[in-house]
Amino acid sequence: QIMPHEREKMSEGKRLVETGRVCLCNYGTNLGKLVVIINVIDGRRVLVEGPNADPAKAVKRQIMPLARLSLTTIKVDIMPGARINTLNKAIKAADVVGKWNATSWAKGMAKKAAKASMGDFDRFKMMVARKTRAKAVNKAMKKMVKK
Repeated sequence: QIMPHEREKMSEGKRLVETGRVCLCNYGTNLGKLVVIINVIDGRRVLVEGPNADPAKAVKRQIMPLARLSLTTIKVDIMPGARINTLNKAIKAADVVGKWNATSWAKGMAKKAAKASMGDFDRFKMMVARKTRAKAVNKAMKKMVKK
């Protein structure tokens, strides 16, 4: 028999579909927004909500298919069917936004968004910087090979 504290250790770091799991929307109007699973309806659908201080990043409570969600390793401690205030308190207590921003997944998304918003001159400056760096690296490598 598995003890409750052992079960917690086993599921740590795994991405299980469960109440309180933080997910990233990967399709539709909510693309790129974080949501929390409030309740599991069946094997394909879950009830989610994504409260946020910024109304543009908030996701209203709705049923969403699991195919449109990417599970993260972040989990919030809530009961099934939690209300919005309970969810907000749990999100702040778990520091979901801080944990999310610390992941390489979020950093990659931010990097991609920054690159997409670059103008022509910014892309030119980046190209020049890459060439300069490559030249310095090649010069250093040639010195190391000669020794």
